Amino acid sequence: MQIPIEDIIVKKRIRKDMGDIASLSESLKKFGQISPIVINKKNILVAGGRRLEAAKYLGWRTINAVIAETPNSLAQLEMEVEENIQRRDFTMEEIAEASKKIYRLKNPGFFRRIWDAIVRFFRKLFKIEES
Repeated sequence: MQIPIEDIIVKKRIRKDMGDIASLSESLKKFGQISPIVINKKNILVAGGRRLEAAKYLGWRTINAVIAETPNSLAQLEMEVEENIQRRDFTMEEIAEASKKIYRLKNPGFFRRIWDAIVRFFRKLFKIEES
C-alpha cells in the first residue's frame, strides 16, 4: 500500500551510516521501488530506512509499504537486524556474468538484430502484443 512519507515515524535505528543514497535514488528513479519498506501499525519504520531516505531525496510524497506485526520492541529490532543480515551481495563472478549478459542484450549481434526485426514485423502485422 502507498503511505505518505510524512506519516512515517523513524525512531532510533541500528544503521547509522546510510551509505550512498544518491545511487539508490537513481535506482529508484530508473526501476521504481522494487521492495516495499516495512512499518508497524503505528507507522513506525521497521525496515527500509535507506529506501525511505532515497525516496525523500527524490521528493516522493508516498512510498510503498507493508505493515508487519511487531508485538513488541524486541520483535521490531530483530526484524530490522534480520532484514539487513540475510542479504547476500553478488560475488565478483556473478557481477561479471551479469555484466556480459547486459552487454549482449544492449549490443546484439547482426543476426540477432535481423531476427528481432522479423519478429517485430510479424507482431505488428498480426497485431500481437509483446509479452
